[in-house]
Amino acid sequence: MAKKKIGILTGGGDCPGLNAVIRAVVRKGVVFHNYDFVGIYHGWAGLMQMNTVDLTLRDVSGILHRGGTILKTSRTNPLKEKDGMQTIERNIQENGLSALIVVGGEDTLGVAAKLYEAGINCVGVPKTIDNDLSGTDYTFGFDTAVNIATEAIDRVHTTAESHNRVMVVEVMGRHTGWIAVEAGIAGGADMVLVPEKQIDIKTVNDAIIKRHRRGKDFSIVVVAEGAQIMRKPDDEGTLILQDQKTDEFGHVRLGGIGSIVAKEIEKGTGFETRVVILGHVQRGGSPTAFDRVLGTRYGIAAIDLVAKGEFGKMVSLRGNKIVPVPLSEAVAEVKTVDAELIEIAEVFYG
Repeated sequence: MAKKKIGILTGGGDCPGLNAVIRAVVRKGVVFHNYDFVGIYHGWAGLMQMNTVDLTLRDVSGILHRGGTILKTSRTNPLKEKDGMQTIERNIQENGLSALIVVGGEDTLGVAAKLYEAGINCVGVPKTIDNDLSGTDYTFGFDTAVNIATEAIDRVHTTAESHNRVMVVEVMGRHTGWIAVEAGIAGGADMVLVPEKQIDIKTVNDAIIKRHRRGKDFSIVVVAEGAQIMRKPDDEGTLILQDQKTDEFGHVRLGGIGSIVAKEIEKGTGFETRVVILGHVQRGGSPTAFDRVLGTRYGIAAIDLVAKGEFGKMVSLRGNKIVPVPLSEAVAEVKTVDAELIEIAEVFYG
């Protein structure tokens, strides 16, 4: 009897922990389930072009600590390509793939959900450093990003204090402020500005002035890239874009809110203000121990779902347990920051 052949791909933005997932899937699948594996390069683009490689135990040895993904990635959306979904379905069948393990965020898993509806055996693994994916408490990559942002905040503390400056640190967070809030709390930020709450710049300036009046002559402000500034009480706020281009999933490139907030603070308070934009630094480098373990647990759970024939599901972390949830639930809505966590950060404002 021929071995079952399982495909695995990584889509969307890279993040630390992807290789931990790949390693765990192949290790458990080969040793315990007697599967063969096909790695698909560059996400959905690779599946449309059948740009693939056989994955063996040797191929995944020594990759646990490495950032990025050995399978590469892309933001290709087959729903936007001519006959994209039909091409993928045909390539899966012609190459004898019994199932597909899809590692990605809302966009990548949204395509997986469509494929499952079309009869393709898919299992999802949640990946986004923003931690904004529904159906799971945590996504791997998030902990690494928070640690990188926290270290950056720690480092700007010294220069802020030495020069009596306000330092604005811009972190990732398109729709939600998970990185900003957790890194802000961990790094002792004096203000945290997130997409969940529009920025009233007067309130920010008043808090900084109050802080300086009580003897603190420097401040640290953390802002998520998707936060929106409100200059007047009835202002609806706008996203700050790097340019007007969008990717194939309709996302614009955000960035620059930190510079605007810094200018508004300096103008409104008179205090010298500087901005640090972390950008892709948050995606790079080795994953933390937490993300290595979480990615490993996700990979093992994903291949076990394949072995059980439980398709159309995503592995997720609920409390301290890895449990399956429907892909449709995972991509149903964006998971915003808990109001309680924002309130904790606000205790330390000003």
